[in-house]
Amino acid sequence: MSIGAPTPRPFLEVKDLTVRFETDDGIVQAVTGSTFSLEKGKTLGIVGESGSGKSVTSLALLGLHRTRSNAKVAGEIWFDDDELVTATDEKVRLLRGGKMSMIFQDPLSAMHPYFTVGSQIVEAYRVHHPGVTKKVARERAIDMLARVGIPQPDRRFHDYAHQFSGGMRQRAMIAMALVNDPALLIADEPTTALDVTVQAQILDLIRDLQEEFGSAVIMITHDLGVVAELADDVLVMYGGKVVEKGSALDVFRTPQHPYTWGLLGSMPRLDRDVRERLIPVKGSPPSLINLPDGCAFNPRCPYAGRNGNRSFTDVPVLREAGVGTGAGHLVACHLPAEDRKTIFQQDVLPNL
Repeated sequence: MSIGAPTPRPFLEVKDLTVRFETDDGIVQAVTGSTFSLEKGKTLGIVGESGSGKSVTSLALLGLHRTRSNAKVAGEIWFDDDELVTATDEKVRLLRGGKMSMIFQDPLSAMHPYFTVGSQIVEAYRVHHPGVTKKVARERAIDMLARVGIPQPDRRFHDYAHQFSGGMRQRAMIAMALVNDPALLIADEPTTALDVTVQAQILDLIRDLQEEFGSAVIMITHDLGVVAELADDVLVMYGGKVVEKGSALDVFRTPQHPYTWGLLGSMPRLDRDVRERLIPVKGSPPSLINLPDGCAFNPRCPYAGRNGNRSFTDVPVLREAGVGTGAGHLVACHLPAEDRKTIFQQDVLPNL
């Protein structure tokens, strides 16, 4: 690269993404100021409780809020050098399902009940390949069903979604999402309703297919175990904001935000006595219509009273975590780095 040449833009770059919904009860501040990036072949895990803004973020990337008249999306979403927030509906529609695709949480409701699974995959393929014949598209669909591990794909091609088991439906949904070789794959809670054995199979499948296609993957989940299994980098969201961001190694080895500490403490562990109770994060997520002043986590944070009570008045900004963390490990917390280090070592680490 020559001196003075501009730095190449990441494959996916989100800058200050904000999503609001106007309702009769007030404005829902679903996502506020979210910023992150992702390269091809890498996996980003977005974690947090229900209502933290994870799924709203993913739908914004796909332009699916455009169909809602009460939705207001601001900021920038750069996808392979295309800016999507200001792009035309036609431009986003051509990208969606083609270069970027999504595995939804519930394939039974995401798939149409009146059309066979095979015909829906064929349609998804032909929309982005209008010159392809039905025969070629059918062969492509059967091949994808086989590649995601569905037995007798030529026969199951003619079955309806309700005729598949939960794990097989999820595999069929993955086949539909990957039929156009997308460069970006978003998986929204892809293993939530599945038993642990099938969960492991689905995660292995996503990993194998990512290696084959070289896709960038966003894994949206409340399950930190899934993130530890797949993600290269992690965003922790709370109250519609990113409260911690860093490599998966850093976030799991030296977590910096009290909310992340709580999530890690509530994970089941195989090396613990099964009779030990999990440690939940006390309290409930905040209302996105009426967020608390200052740090949104302050009503649930046992350390909010420290540092001159700034947690109750000032909104923390993402900044370098410092003190033994890797470059690019960011946290939005008023606690000084040394205090976070001491609290983690003395209060948190013994319970993880």
